[in-house]
Amino acid sequence: MKKFCLAIFCCVICVICTLSSVGVNFVYAETEEKDLTINANSAFLIDYNSGEVLFEQNADNKVQVASIVKLMTILLTFEEIENGNLSLSDNLTTTENASGMGGSQVFIDPFVEYTVEDMLKSVIVASANDASVALAEKISGSEEAFVKKMNQKAKEIGLENTVYVNSSGLPEPGQYSTARDVAKLMSEVIKHKLYFEYSTIWMDKLTHPSGRETEVVNTNKLLRYFKGCDAGKTGSTDEAGFCLTATANRDGMRLIAVVLGAKSGTDRFNETSKLLNYGFVNYENKQIISKEEPIISAKILKSKIKETPVYAEENFYVVSKKGENSNVDVSIEINEKIKAPLKNGDIVGTITISKDGVVIKKINAIIGCDIPALTYGESLKQIISKW
Repeated sequence: MKKFCLAIFCCVICVICTLSSVGVNFVYAETEEKDLTINANSAFLIDYNSGEVLFEQNADNKVQVASIVKLMTILLTFEEIENGNLSLSDNLTTTENASGMGGSQVFIDPFVEYTVEDMLKSVIVASANDASVALAEKISGSEEAFVKKMNQKAKEIGLENTVYVNSSGLPEPGQYSTARDVAKLMSEVIKHKLYFEYSTIWMDKLTHPSGRETEVVNTNKLLRYFKGCDAGKTGSTDEAGFCLTATANRDGMRLIAVVLGAKSGTDRFNETSKLLNYGFVNYENKQIISKEEPIISAKILKSKIKETPVYAEENFYVVSKKGENSNVDVSIEINEKIKAPLKNGDIVGTITISKDGVVIKKINAIIGCDIPALTYGESLKQIISKW
């Protein structure tokens, strides 16, 4: 009996120590922004649906972000798959260059075949440098050519203070980003549902062509210990410090937090959870516009259809502090004399959203289906019937 009790006691101590080692004590009282300080070089918090900034600290400081760079590698891989240029089941042949990457890795062999899915999963879950370079070489032929795509994509999505030099985030002169840009990048990545199929994996294994196996463990500890967290990307080097961007979803409100340059791995998880908790405790978001529901009907000239539903081109949410009443107004302006033919998605007006008297968003009002024009004979019949 004594041995049994001692075993239970040891197990309890082991669990407590494990949770402490990853900084799992994410309980915070309500915090006001003026009282919130993040123990890291820079930090950023946004509401994903609205894009509204909830907190920032040195958000535009240009710094190295270590393996968070891989988010761009992941994004470009998704786009290649969605454009039909790449498939998860495709094989890629590894090079000595890719297999020789240091740092975090899954120890791929050179000159053998792996699937794109195995490499993508290894990057998302285990932050594998070797798998990241293998994907870059598969997509563009060389890592250098792939980096050009990375920088081009950065410009396209508005990363104004980001420059990439490699696909892995290993330290190199001239490579930098900011907390604000990292949040923008994460916002783009999580638009792809495929990402969550891998980002939510806690443990897995990679079976190499030789038959040996490598254990793959998610580097984002918040996945297990923070309620609602379903994705994130870690990074750490001597130059970058300890970095993390993570996203969590609670009751339909999704937040994205970024912490760069923390002093330890435990700090990055604690400070990121502090940011996320601050957002969930203090803010709420409400959907103001749904692109699935018609907002108004519009008259259509020169068509059999006299009126047709008009839709918003995108959803829109407004974030406000809990307990505060914000005055949100929506005005709809439809173009005069809308004539057929029209195609699904044609713009026929503007939706303007104002908060407390200030315009915060303008959204296109669009037609939700194709509308053909009347033929000559049909037009003639209409004229005669009116006459």
